[in-house]
Amino acid sequence: MTQSVVVQVGQCGNQVGCRFWDLALREHADVNKEGIYDEALSSFFRNVDTRSGGDGPDIYKGKICSLKARALLIDMEEGVVNEILQGPLRDVFDSKQLITDVSGSGNNWAVGHKLYGSQYQENIVEKLRKAAEHCDCLQCFFIIHSMGGGTGSGLGTFILKLLEDEFPEVYRFVTSVYPSGEDDVITSPYNSVLAMKELNEHADCVLPIENESLFDIVNKIHQMANSGKLGSTVKRNSLVTSSAGSAKTAQEKPFDAMNNILANLLLNLTSSARFEGSLNMDLNEISMNLVPFPRLHYLVSSLTPLYTLADVNVPSRRLDQMFSDAFSRDHQLIQADPKHSIYLACALLVRGNVQVSDLRRNIERLKPSLHFVSWNQEGWKTGLCSVPPVGHSHSLLALANNTCVKPTFIELKDRFMKLYKKKVQLIITTSVATTHEYLALLKQVSQRNCLNVTAQDFCSCYLSKNQSNGCCSKSVTFLLSCTYQAIYLLSSAVSQCLADLPTSLWWIDFGWLPGAYQAVLFSRTGRKYG
Repeated sequence: MTQSVVVQVGQCGNQVGCRFWDLALREHADVNKEGIYDEALSSFFRNVDTRSGGDGPDIYKGKICSLKARALLIDMEEGVVNEILQGPLRDVFDSKQLITDVSGSGNNWAVGHKLYGSQYQENIVEKLRKAAEHCDCLQCFFIIHSMGGGTGSGLGTFILKLLEDEFPEVYRFVTSVYPSGEDDVITSPYNSVLAMKELNEHADCVLPIENESLFDIVNKIHQMANSGKLGSTVKRNSLVTSSAGSAKTAQEKPFDAMNNILANLLLNLTSSARFEGSLNMDLNEISMNLVPFPRLHYLVSSLTPLYTLADVNVPSRRLDQMFSDAFSRDHQLIQADPKHSIYLACALLVRGNVQVSDLRRNIERLKPSLHFVSWNQEGWKTGLCSVPPVGHSHSLLALANNTCVKPTFIELKDRFMKLYKKKVQLIITTSVATTHEYLALLKQVSQRNCLNVTAQDFCSCYLSKNQSNGCCSKSVTFLLSCTYQAIYLLSSAVSQCLADLPTSLWWIDFGWLPGAYQAVLFSRTGRKYG
């Protein structure tokens, strides 16, 4: 089997990552009761001989001696990492694979990306190489981070760029937690917008997760459980928001339930890499089948079931409901409704005792209600893993390349401009930047639109497919309208940024702007390019 390395960055990344390792150990312990180090465990864990003390050699076969996670823990504050090292999972993490500081990034993207990035670059590269050397067949890097904080957004995207430079052939999957509109970090729109350019350019797949969606799911489940609507029919430990059975002994924190959902998402995503199945799906197949254009790599995820009823006899009716739920708005991990948007491609990763015939039957049943682009009507990818998650008889993870991500990005742009127009916290954002670095930040802001480059790709694809008969595909036309609407709105944001530049900086060469932007932007700002 192949191996993967998890890079946890910032407070959010380390808390979600810690929960992922906790649940992963529970899953493997439930399957591997004899304590044998096998290929399934080797995908995310090393078996280290620590009898002689220190970091001993890897043991590739036989009894488990000491499991070490294939992980790199990074945070510019010590609190969360120290809590992990003092907790029940302290022996799972190699102390040599930790990078911490004491001052933090101050919720400032520039501090994490520019300051700490250059300061810790060599150390990070060395530890990444060490983790890679312990892998026989390194397939993927997973990055877990938040978009609102300084370390997660700044240093997290800096590491993403390092991975592309050092390991260009290894896939890079990024789980990005987007802040809600009521986030208590006032600079989170700045951090999120600046981080998105790096995600556009250096990630293979991005799984955007909205805090608001996680919060809604947690509240909905808890309300149903407390009101008695689920009652005693809920199977024990089956709630995806529950920490029951985990290694934690302390009282649960407010975000633990939300972190549990993300951990279950990662467990289902990696299940085919960790366990056998009748129709296994490699991680590289997700990128190859769901990303038709390089920058359209934002995959909307949904998870079902969120709980399991106590009776073990699962009729087909309930199994069908699981597939229907995966495409409903209530189960999406971002604030979106994919059924009212356009699908470019979709993947279904099923775990448990589910037959291929059930999978095909439900796809055919759902097809009429889903709108796919005309040039990829059969854009489905399926995977079946025979090992169900702990507490469930079966589960389903749906990954959709869908245009419903557009409102999330537009809302983020609106929140950014609301702050920028009032010059809120700009002195903090640019405090570590020279004039040149400040212009670089503006350049990145101008490229916030994750769809601007691929719009031309869609145009070319549309013309090549339809110009001969002169007919327009409704789905492609709708997708293009969404794309160009996003371009127009973000062009306005860039215009405002450029108009605010002091006159002493007008000599700067703006040749880095895409050609389509130059006429629009400079006509609005009244400047001449040249």
